[in-house]
Amino acid sequence: MPHRREFLSYLGALAMAPAVGLGTNEDGGRGTAPTAFESLPHDVDKTHHVAAGYRADVLLRWGDVLTGPDWQRWDPARLNRTEQARRFGYNNDFIAYLPLPVGSTNSTHGLLCVNHEYTNTSFMWPALSPRTIRQKMDADRTATEIAAIGHSVVEVKKDGHEWRAIDGPFNRRYTGFSRCALQGPVRGDARVSTSGSPDGTSADGILNPCSGGKTPWGTVLIAEENFNFLFSGTDRKDRESINHQRYGIGSRDYYSWWADHFARFDAAKHPREPNGFGWVIEIDPYNPRAVPKKRTALGRFKHEAATCALNPDGRVVVYSGDDGIFEYLYKFVSRRPFDAKNRAANVDLLDDGDLYVARFYDDGTLEWRRVEFGHGPLTPDHGFHSQADVLIETRRAADLLEATRLDRPEDVEANPHDGIVYAMLTNNTARDQGEVDAANPRAQNRFGHILKLLPPGAPGPTAEHASTTFRWSQFVLAGDPENPNHGARYPGTTADGGWFACPDNCAFDPSGRLWIASDQGAGWRTTGMADGLWCYAPDVGGDYGFKRFFQAPIGAEVCGPEFTPDGRTLFLSVQHPGVDGIASAGYHTPATRWPDFAADLPPRPSVVAITHAEGGLIGS
Repeated sequence: MPHRREFLSYLGALAMAPAVGLGTNEDGGRGTAPTAFESLPHDVDKTHHVAAGYRADVLLRWGDVLTGPDWQRWDPARLNRTEQARRFGYNNDFIAYLPLPVGSTNSTHGLLCVNHEYTNTSFMWPALSPRTIRQKMDADRTATEIAAIGHSVVEVKKDGHEWRAIDGPFNRRYTGFSRCALQGPVRGDARVSTSGSPDGTSADGILNPCSGGKTPWGTVLIAEENFNFLFSGTDRKDRESINHQRYGIGSRDYYSWWADHFARFDAAKHPREPNGFGWVIEIDPYNPRAVPKKRTALGRFKHEAATCALNPDGRVVVYSGDDGIFEYLYKFVSRRPFDAKNRAANVDLLDDGDLYVARFYDDGTLEWRRVEFGHGPLTPDHGFHSQADVLIETRRAADLLEATRLDRPEDVEANPHDGIVYAMLTNNTARDQGEVDAANPRAQNRFGHILKLLPPGAPGPTAEHASTTFRWSQFVLAGDPENPNHGARYPGTTADGGWFACPDNCAFDPSGRLWIASDQGAGWRTTGMADGLWCYAPDVGGDYGFKRFFQAPIGAEVCGPEFTPDGRTLFLSVQHPGVDGIASAGYHTPATRWPDFAADLPPRPSVVAITHAEGGLIGS
């Protein structure tokens, strides 16, 4: 645990820190290393599995204490708002590893920054069941649930092969109650004026953050996703009614008891409250005193991710998918360049720039259309009177710009070695045959697909991510290639266990290999395999293809893959174990009690740390 003097020295170093999180492998190589592990077979059972020669250790569980007494002790009977606010949150998703000290590439000591997306309420208290939630979720339990989502910053250190969490001064929780500053064009607008912030300069809470990203200056971007499920009611007479309908607010209030006990979640009574959510939030993990900032210039929608790429001229490009069927793919381009020599100069870089939405053409051209007030139909004639209006109603603006409706666009990542961008499209069973197009080639797309986007200059180190014209192609049509009804297609060869369904998150290791995590929901009952993590790379014989590296326990998804700079540790999130596809599951009747397998504990969403048994590179 760092002493106070060391901690203050970290803070003092921030102003001159170089870029963080864009590391290469130890040899500085830019090639793609072959994979040497044997692919896991398709299977489903109660625990996790990793390829032979590797170990997957549970590092952080829901309920682990991050600060204060009783370090790492878990007692479900003590679960309340105060306790949850100092404990690791629920349903961990996105993971970012930031080295300590700041500015280094240390791969054995750093900060883990982890999103907590949502809760499975009936798994949190022994007194609840799926049938009694609405009746038994009182104000105290509801406050605890709100405190279980948000974000955790945890100091971690590697001793030998094993990682452990440290009770350090950087550790902290952000919750659904944490105050965030509203920054950018929406700040101070009347449409974000609420009872909690009459001047429209803040919003209370980080709600349902899913994936995210890291900036070149070593901060973390947290992407708010399914915020609409948390609000009840809508006022059809209010100006916000069309806005609410377009985001699905009030249509499926899965957490209706929130409005029972906290009036701000009743959109009929507080119609402007939802406008404070659905943003990308920037957090500085190295500075616990820094206020989280919602960067409204990046648009408001159900962000799956917010991943950064550097343009050759130094401008920062942030890619993001809107996780919904028939929704869109976006990117933001900063107007100012990133300053690698002065971290402080980048503090508000993401408040000033241009937002674009993607239009795919059948000839392989991709056009990025500017989402800007006064551009095309984004005018008062269509209800937009400012850029704040456009950003608050980003989805409706994209509708009018005739962007391409996609099959649940989720994670979007640019390979830092060659500039090629990969977009995960998870699935869409609502697309009819008449709605098929080149970018979405399958009706009833149960298994999802992956698009490859090529900026000018890609593949290569000078890819122009800021360009308004790309090329694109199909990379993967997921599903079983041996089943003609799936219409699956993969590049290269596919090992036994190598095919997958419903791509969700992806990442690149320091050698440039692509890793893909899946989220089938209840669809694992159709495919006969649990969700997991796959690697795409050449094998030792030189043939490219996919191999299955990690398998989640039953009912869980895998997300948030993150590598240390040296490529010797892979962190993964395992969400909602024992939940998806298990209709009768609950606290007392889970399909698995992973990871503790204790009779008196429910399953607990957790982060695992994967290392090679002999200390080698992951995947090699």
